[in-house]
Amino acid sequence: MITTLDHTLKEFIQQALEDAKQTKQSVIVSCIKEVDAMDPLHFFASGEDLFLGERYFWSTPNRDFTMVGLGNELVLENNLTTKERFRDIEKEWKRFRKMVVSNITNQVGTGPILFGGFSFDPLKDKSPLWDSFSEAKFVLPKHMLSVIDQKCFITINKVVTPYDELSVCLKHFDQSLEIGESLPYQKDCEKGNEFSSIEYKTSEWLKAVQKATDNIKAIEMDKVVLAREVHLKFANKINPYQVINNLQQEQPTSYIFEFENGPQHFVGATPERLIKKKENEVLSTCLAGSIKRGRTEQEDQVLGQQLLHDDKNLLEHAIVVKMIKSAIESCCFDVFTPNSPALFKSKNIQHLYTPVKGRAKEGFSFLNMVENLHPTPALGGYPKDKAIEKIRELEPMHRGWYAGPLGWLDHEDNGEFVVAIRSGLLEGQNAALFAGCGIVEESNPKSEYLETKIKLKPMMSALGGIVNED
Repeated sequence: MITTLDHTLKEFIQQALEDAKQTKQSVIVSCIKEVDAMDPLHFFASGEDLFLGERYFWSTPNRDFTMVGLGNELVLENNLTTKERFRDIEKEWKRFRKMVVSNITNQVGTGPILFGGFSFDPLKDKSPLWDSFSEAKFVLPKHMLSVIDQKCFITINKVVTPYDELSVCLKHFDQSLEIGESLPYQKDCEKGNEFSSIEYKTSEWLKAVQKATDNIKAIEMDKVVLAREVHLKFANKINPYQVINNLQQEQPTSYIFEFENGPQHFVGATPERLIKKKENEVLSTCLAGSIKRGRTEQEDQVLGQQLLHDDKNLLEHAIVVKMIKSAIESCCFDVFTPNSPALFKSKNIQHLYTPVKGRAKEGFSFLNMVENLHPTPALGGYPKDKAIEKIRELEPMHRGWYAGPLGWLDHEDNGEFVVAIRSGLLEGQNAALFAGCGIVEESNPKSEYLETKIKLKPMMSALGGIVNED
C-alpha cells in the first residue's frame, strides 16, 4: 500500500509507528525532496566515510537518469538455486507497507527503490572470487540521489519497526540532510597505472569453443555463449571514482553501474538492456552479433554494412530476437519488433540491434518478466536450458554476477534491468575482467578470442590500462 498525503514528516512517522505496532510488521517511510543540482559522482564519494561497502551507482545511456544509493537501510538476499530466488525477493519486498511523503507526484525513480542483482547461474559451483556475493542481493538505500532530466531529488528511507521511538526516527531524517555536502574527490584519471595481466585458462577456453562448435554441428543446440576472464594487478590501488568517471566519458551509449559489496566493486558499462517497465509499457533489447569500429568514418561504415550482411552474425542475432520476442509475448500484448536489425555503435564495438516493445498483461510482475528473460540467447544460448547446461560443462570459469540481471525496481512495479556485461570485479589493486562470445556453427576459436579482446577494451581503458589490439 502506498500513501502520499500532505502531512508533516512527523505525522507520517507517527502513523508508521502505529501501523507497525498494530500489525507487528515493519513499515518503510520514504521522504522525497527536490534539491539544487548535485554531481552524482560527488554524492557517491561523499558516502565513503560512513557507508563504504554499501553504495551503488547507476546511469542510463546519455545520462538522462542517474541514481546513487548510500547505506543499506534494508538488505534482501538469498542463495536459492532455483527460479524461486526471483520470487523470494519479490515476496519479501511486497510484505513491507510503504509510505511516501513528498511535495512531488508520480516521479518514477524516486521513493522506496530496491537496487541489486542476481548471479548468472546459481547451480554453478562458486569460485573464491565470488564467495561474498549471494545468488540474489538487493538493497534499499538509506539515502538516494536521483538525477532525472537535469532535476535532482533526494530520497531518505527509514524502516520503521514496532520497537522504534519517534525521536530516533526523526533524527534519522534530520542527519540525512548533511549527506553529499563534503568530501571532494579526484575525477581525473592518470592513464598510466602500470599493471600485469594473467589470461585465465585461455587454452581451456579455446578448446571449449571448438567443442561447442562441434556440438552445434551435431544439432545438440543452436547457440551457446562462452565467457573467459582476465586478471589484472595494478601498481596502485584502483580508484573506483576514476573508473566510473572514465566509463561515463568513454561509453556514452552504455549503462554505467557500480555495486559495492563490502570491499569489492562490481562495475561496468553495458550496452544491453534486459527489460524496462514503466506502468504497463515494456521494452526489451536484442543485442547480438558484433564487429569492431573503424579507424575512419568510411571504414566504420564499411564494417557496419559487413555486419548487417554477415550470415553468421545475422543467425546469432535472429536466435536472440526469436527468444526475447517469445518471452515478451508470454507476458505482454501488442508486441512489436522491426523486420530487420539496425546498428548499435559504442566506442570500441558495433552490434546488431533490435528493440522489442509490448504492454504488460495483468498478473505478470516486473521480476516475473526478468525471470522469464534471463538468460537471453545473447548471454546464454538457445535452447536456453541446454545452453546453460553446456556452459556449466565447458566454461572454465565461474561467472558470478557477470552476465546476470542487474538493476532496480520501485514500490509500484516500475524498474529497469540490464545484462551485466563489459564488467569487472575490483578489489584493492586487483581486477578480474570478463568477456564472452556467441558460438554458432560457423564460429572459429581464434576469431572468437579476438572478439573477446575487443569486448575487454572498455574496462581496460577505464582502469587506466593501455590497449592497442587491432
